[in-house]
Amino acid sequence: MGIQRVCVVVALLCICLREGGAVTFTFVNKCTGTVWPGILSNAGTAPIEPTGFALPPGAARPLPFPTGWSGRLWARTGCAQDAAGRFTCATGDCRTGTLECSGRDGATPATLAEFTLDGGGHNDFYDVSLVDGYNLPILVEPAGSSGNTGMTCAAAGCSADLNLRCPAELRSAGGGACRSACDAFGRPEYCCSGAFANPSTCRPTAYSQAFKLACPRSYSYAFDDPTSTFTCAGGRDYTITFCPVATPSLKSAGGATVTPTPTVPGATAFAPPGMPRQGAGDNGQGVILGDTSWLANLATGDASAAATTSRRMAMIPAAPIALFLLQLAL
Repeated sequence: MGIQRVCVVVALLCICLREGGAVTFTFVNKCTGTVWPGILSNAGTAPIEPTGFALPPGAARPLPFPTGWSGRLWARTGCAQDAAGRFTCATGDCRTGTLECSGRDGATPATLAEFTLDGGGHNDFYDVSLVDGYNLPILVEPAGSSGNTGMTCAAAGCSADLNLRCPAELRSAGGGACRSACDAFGRPEYCCSGAFANPSTCRPTAYSQAFKLACPRSYSYAFDDPTSTFTCAGGRDYTITFCPVATPSLKSAGGATVTPTPTVPGATAFAPPGMPRQGAGDNGQGVILGDTSWLANLATGDASAAATTSRRMAMIPAAPIALFLLQLAL
C-alpha cells in the first residue's frame, strides 16, 4: 500500500505542475539570418521572461508559458546596437532601446502569432495575423498536429513571402515588410472602425483578399475569424517557426535588393521604420493613396472612382493585374 500511495502522490504532483503552467513554446529559426522574437502579455496576464531575445539561424529555444496566458509573439528583423548602446530593429521594433520588449508592442508592420491558453471550455485559441502587416513567414504548430487540416489542433500561419508580392503602396522598410491597408491608409473601411466596426459593414477588400489568397490560414482583416482562429484542448505545447519554407527577399543597408535566399534580413545598420499603430493619438491618415489610385478605389468598393480611373488606364492591359493575383496563389 505504501508504494501505491507514493505513486498516487507523484501522479498528483505531476498533474498539479502541469496545470500550474507547464506549457512549452519552442521558438525555431529556419531563416538563414538571426531573428529577435518579441513577446507581449495581455493585460491581466502573467508576464513572460524574457520579453525579447536573439535567435540565431538554425537555433531553437523552449520557453515555459503559464496556463491561462494570453498575448502575442512576433519576430524582429534587421536589429543592431548603435555606438551609444541603443538597440533598434528594422521591423517589429519594440522601441525600448534594449533587447527586451518590456511590455511594449512591436512596431507595424509585423506578422503576429496570437494565443489565449486555457480559455473558454479549457481550450487554447491561436492564430497568425496579418492585420498589422507582415515582415516574415510564421508557422504555429500544436504538439501532435501533423496531418490535421481543419480548425482543431491544426497548423496555422503564413509560409508565403509576401514581401516579394507586396503592392508598391504597401511596401515598407526598404522592401523588408508589407503594411496592411489599415496601417497604410488609416481609413475606417480598411480598419473596421467607426461605421465599419462590425462584420456586416466591414468586408474583405482587394488588399485583404490578396493576403488571404497567399496565406489562407492567417487572419487577413479584423473580422476574418471563421477561417483564421484555431483551437486545441488546453495543455498542449506549441512550436513557433520563423521562415518555415519561404524565401524572403533581402535588403542591404543601402536598400539594394540582394539575391533571395531562404532567410530574413540579418543585422543591418539602417534605422527601423516609423510605423505608429492606429489609435486614439493618431490622426488616422497614414500614407493615403491619391484619388487616381485604381487599386485603392477597387479595395474600398468605390466603383465610380475605380471606373473613372480605369478609363484613364484604358490602354493598360488587364494581364499584369491577373498575373499579380496569380503570383499570390503560387
